[in-house]
Amino acid sequence: MRSITATLFVSLDGVVQGLGRAEEDTRRGFTHGGWGPQYNDEVMGRELGQRMARAGDMLFGRRTWEDFTGVWSGATDGNPFTAHMNAATKYVVSRTLADASAWSNSILLRGEAVETVAALKAQPGSDLSVNGSPSLVQSLHAAGLVDRLTLLIHPLTLGSGMRLFEGSAPLTEFELTDSVTTTKGVIIAHYTRQARR
Repeated sequence: MRSITATLFVSLDGVVQGLGRAEEDTRRGFTHGGWGPQYNDEVMGRELGQRMARAGDMLFGRRTWEDFTGVWSGATDGNPFTAHMNAATKYVVSRTLADASAWSNSILLRGEAVETVAALKAQPGSDLSVNGSPSLVQSLHAAGLVDRLTLLIHPLTLGSGMRLFEGSAPLTEFELTDSVTTTKGVIIAHYTRQARR
């Protein structure tokens, strides 16, 4: 069985929306887009690079896949993240996407996220990583399908925006397995889900 690791950038008050740029995600009137890049540094780049260097497949919700497709597909900038993203097998979960041909090595998982991802997870194959895709992560977490979380906790509060753990989900305990603090105060915390007692 494959494992699933979700990596999300999050504010101190739990917001995961619109990290990269002002127009990235303005749903529900969110006006704080672009809050994350000012906190990037060499430590964060190294940590993310080490995680990406591990072999595995990627898993996306439709919205994040479309956003990443616009940024990464066809890019040839020499950035090691670019090479990894374009070479990896990418599964995109969607009820509405017509096809996944816009980004190489993408496979469409049509249907309800929990069912399609549970079926994929049960198959033999590489472990799966979710980068962003907070709506997908919420659904998978509520269904008990997320095995590990990597949270990049940024030292700011936003006061509004989509929060990581909105909605209902079962009581779940995680063990902190590793953490690093960047030079700009971002805590990169790695958690593993504990078995139910």
